[in-house]
Amino acid sequence: MSEEKEIHVEDHSSPIRTPKQLIIVVVLAFAVPVVVISLIAHLATLSVDSAATNPGMSEEAIAKRLKPVGDVVMMSEEERKARAAAAKAAPPPAPKPEAVTQAAAPAQKSAASDAGKGKSVYDSTCAACHTAGVAGAPKTGDKGAWATRIKAGMEALYTTALKGKGAMPPKGGNPGLADGDVKAAVDYMVGQSK
Repeated sequence: MSEEKEIHVEDHSSPIRTPKQLIIVVVLAFAVPVVVISLIAHLATLSVDSAATNPGMSEEAIAKRLKPVGDVVMMSEEERKARAAAAKAAPPPAPKPEAVTQAAAPAQKSAASDAGKGKSVYDSTCAACHTAGVAGAPKTGDKGAWATRIKAGMEALYTTALKGKGAMPPKGGNPGLADGDVKAAVDYMVGQSK
């Protein structure tokens, strides 16, 4: 009762039977992928806006972008004389309105503008020391500390502020301030300390 199995062994044969066929298959195995890859690359880089149809890539547009910024123009003697005569015939420029008004009307300071300037100079330069009393500086608003200084006179206070005293440098350490601005700041501090 043993069944015998039939074993079928089929002979497999290769489609390549000759050396000529082998060479053809090897060449095609190399050439076909190279051609396919190059066609895909060409398709990927091909665009509707190619150089032939793009006006920005025309020779005129490229030359315009690459041309020098300026040109040297050589004038003849007649052209130079004509331009010089035209420049002399042109009317002189009108004076600036600010210069005319400043020269016509002398500068007048109002008390309100001096007080505003004094406060702004105090806030930007003097407050750092005179608010806290740094290095013996009299605190703004301290009537006792300012009383003796006020009795010495405003000119003495102005001189101290302009030239410095003790740890205080001239003009409070801001040499860019005008003397009038420093005096306005002194007036502001004295006004706050009376």
